[in-house]
Amino acid sequence: MKIHYRIIYLLISVFFIYTLLFCGFIYYSISNFSFTDFYKRLEIRAATTAKIQLDNPDNASIIKEIRQEYLEKLPNQKEYIFPIKDNMIVVSDGQESLPTEFGNKLLIQGFGSFRKGSIFYSGIKYTTIKGGEYIVVVSADNYFYSHHIAYLRNLLVTSLLYALLLIVLVSMLISRTLVRPVQQIIKEVEKISSENLHLRLQLPKSKDSIRNLAQTFNDMLNRLETTFETQKNFVSNASHELNTPLTSIIGEADYALSKERDAEQYKKSLTDILCEAEKLEQKTKALLLLAQTGFDGKSQKLVRLRTDQLILDVKETVQKLNAKFKICLDFSLLPENHEMLKVKGNFYLLHLALTNIVVNGCKYSNGQPVFIALGASDTHVVIVVRDSGIGIPEKEMAYIYDPYFRASNTTDYAGYGIGLPLSRNIILMHNGELNVTSVENKGTSVKINLPIWSGPL
Repeated sequence: MKIHYRIIYLLISVFFIYTLLFCGFIYYSISNFSFTDFYKRLEIRAATTAKIQLDNPDNASIIKEIRQEYLEKLPNQKEYIFPIKDNMIVVSDGQESLPTEFGNKLLIQGFGSFRKGSIFYSGIKYTTIKGGEYIVVVSADNYFYSHHIAYLRNLLVTSLLYALLLIVLVSMLISRTLVRPVQQIIKEVEKISSENLHLRLQLPKSKDSIRNLAQTFNDMLNRLETTFETQKNFVSNASHELNTPLTSIIGEADYALSKERDAEQYKKSLTDILCEAEKLEQKTKALLLLAQTGFDGKSQKLVRLRTDQLILDVKETVQKLNAKFKICLDFSLLPENHEMLKVKGNFYLLHLALTNIVVNGCKYSNGQPVFIALGASDTHVVIVVRDSGIGIPEKEMAYIYDPYFRASNTTDYAGYGIGLPLSRNIILMHNGELNVTSVENKGTSVKINLPIWSGPL
């Protein structure tokens, strides 16, 4: 069933049941009140009749005039007086008898009521001044019940039908109001494919869940578009990086086999082939490592480690790789509580990520020192690696995380374009953030935020 109709049926059911219960409550309350009030009026008349006819027969005419003046005569009002002998109601010839259950109730309780259709009966057990016992009953047609309550019932039924019609119309209006934006989103989404990922959903003006849904979908499209562009760049760059050494290897082999050559020429060809094969192996290993550390949500073995010790190990490793690299540590912002320097992570992967970043800074700084600062906020450990090297052109900043991408001003420097994307993936695996800011010919700054370890591992 479509959600449009489900909403309509749900609203109709809820409001109809509420309206039905409300009408039923009104009808029951008024009916119950009319019954109670009418029985009370009959009981008063029964008591008045007993006083007039049994205790004051001499003044009956005067009292009847007073009763007629102050007590209106009810429609079809009748009065019955039955003497009681031996605890039994005595019915005279030609006198209408009372239902057995009603009579027994009057004898036992001294009062009671009874209804037969629209005729209501109310009676009392009365003891005269002289000690005689009588059952006095007054009956009358309850005009309010037979006419006004019937009118009220018809009015409520009519109102219920009109309310049902109104509920249906309002439900359809509400349903269309709620579903229309969703249907609009569906139509716009159907237009989007891999060929036009630049399209975005139009955001509603109202700040509600529909707007949040559209905004969330647009954010997802942004990520998908970025992923597609990254994939295209990766395929292009990887093809170039892998084809270059393969072309050199094939060309050198063809050259060596084209005719007989002396031992020195074969040795030189094999050396060139080996050199290109080693380059190809390094690029392939880097590519595999990048794939293995991709942000795919796979579980990693994480331990509690101190970031200050991690940075000291990274500095030692980098200087072993190249003794000419200059690294300056800034620990002036360390917190007093060393527990704020501890993070939950994989030591090898974080060491690899920081090493790549520091090596890049040293390599592109032309012998100038690279500064590593360490600090902490209430929730994160902050690591900043800053150099004064060649920087990155502003127009190329959007592609720095693409595998195999290298800036246009790095042609004189060896590298494969794997280090920064690899480091970023590792930081993302640790629920951290890596942000790069750079100015061409002035230097680059890499800021890393890692969540502080909390609780037992």
